[in-house]
Amino acid sequence: MLAAKKLFSYRPYWAKRFGIAPVLPMSRAEMDQLGWDSCDIIIVTGDAYVDHPSFGMALVGRLLESQGFRVGIIAQPDFQSKTAFMELGKPNLFFGITAGNMDSMINRYTSDRKIRTDDSYTPHGVGGKRPDRSVIVYSQRIREAYKNVAVIIGGIEASLRRIAHYDYWSDKVRRSILPDSKADLLVFGNAERAITEIAHRLANGETIDKLIDIRGTAFMNKGPLDNWTIIDSTNVDKLGRIENPPDPYAWNKDCRVDENTNKPVNQPDSGQVVKFVPNRNKTVIRLPPYDRVVADPILYAHTSRVFHMETNPGNARALMQRHDKRYIWLNPPPYPLATEELDKLYELPYTRKPHPSYKDAKLPAWEMIRFSISIMRGCFGGCTFCSITEHEGRIIQSRSEDSVIREIETIRDTVPGFTGNISDLGGPTANMYKLTCKSEKIEASCRRLSCVFPGICKNLITNHDPLIALYRRARKIKGIKRIFVASGLRYDLA
Repeated sequence: MLAAKKLFSYRPYWAKRFGIAPVLPMSRAEMDQLGWDSCDIIIVTGDAYVDHPSFGMALVGRLLESQGFRVGIIAQPDFQSKTAFMELGKPNLFFGITAGNMDSMINRYTSDRKIRTDDSYTPHGVGGKRPDRSVIVYSQRIREAYKNVAVIIGGIEASLRRIAHYDYWSDKVRRSILPDSKADLLVFGNAERAITEIAHRLANGETIDKLIDIRGTAFMNKGPLDNWTIIDSTNVDKLGRIENPPDPYAWNKDCRVDENTNKPVNQPDSGQVVKFVPNRNKTVIRLPPYDRVVADPILYAHTSRVFHMETNPGNARALMQRHDKRYIWLNPPPYPLATEELDKLYELPYTRKPHPSYKDAKLPAWEMIRFSISIMRGCFGGCTFCSITEHEGRIIQSRSEDSVIREIETIRDTVPGFTGNISDLGGPTANMYKLTCKSEKIEASCRRLSCVFPGICKNLITNHDPLIALYRRARKIKGIKRIFVASGLRYDLA
């Protein structure tokens, strides 16, 4: 695994003495029962709170709890005023905001832009419990409620809107979600490493504006950071017009680097070869600015391609993109979790049920996944129609066989209504379980966008024996009748 601080190696925060909450509290009364006078972290989500590892608020909430923090949940708040966002008081460290497991616009609208009448992540499947662009609205309400509180956004909605992006619903290129939400930090991709480091550093007295060096995060800045070498994106990917395109960096003449001195120079010929500095950790790629990307589809495509090329945590560089007078700064993506970290994360004390306040309400999303198990993360397919690679990364992160078996047994013994059928034993692409590159060195330096297109990479290990062994062992567990695979499958790999 790439070098990273172990997820569960931090010294627990002092509030760990309060112990494990039966469920993360959603009201002051529950906080009182736990003996809490305040929450350290409050997670605001567009989904109903289900204490199951397939729900982001539960996964992140239980992780932070394991680190010693008191975590509260505000689920599907009334977004018409700030009142609902004050239910648990002001957190000691920060508000964490997510639209939920789905992008709020996809959740709210059909592909014909018609409003959906239902919402699978809401009790009884009722629609209309979340606003359009939930992350932005929730952030604004929190700013109304509390002037000086740290706000961190994340989840699929924020993650995939971290730079200027095409918005299907308005049919235009929108700017990054960061300036619209006015959040302090954006956490993209799998959030565990970043959110844990953020929580501990804030608890140790650092201020949110100083947290600018955490992988998997983005923030707004007035300009380039000191002591960083800037190269422009045309040295990563050439623009696609046949005729000579206008220079996308004409608005700033010092954005390229002299190949001999590695210092910015005035605008050279477009064909100049730039020598990359040896220290990639201090190199940032300047993307075409938002106002140019909006006006030129070719620049948009170029920006998107560079964005895709910098997704390997082993060699990705920081990115920056000007929005008006400020810059979006994206640190490189997070390092993947090791097997033992993923095991421990998925074996935290989830109840695997909706919060008791929902009583007997039907939650369609929970009904669908309550007997399913995630065995892996990530996808190296790199398909242009899919967001998994941009969100979870290309490196496959797999749980151990023993951990998966323990979770099956937990479902069998504790989840109401279990009849012996595991509805899904998979992940984004189920049969990528434990598939990896034959060499960690090759994997860390690879810049190929897909391991399977246009052909399967010769360095990719495609042995399915570990997956088959897992399925066969799971099927033999006492009380298990059937094991289904309802996740994606790559037939070219199988």
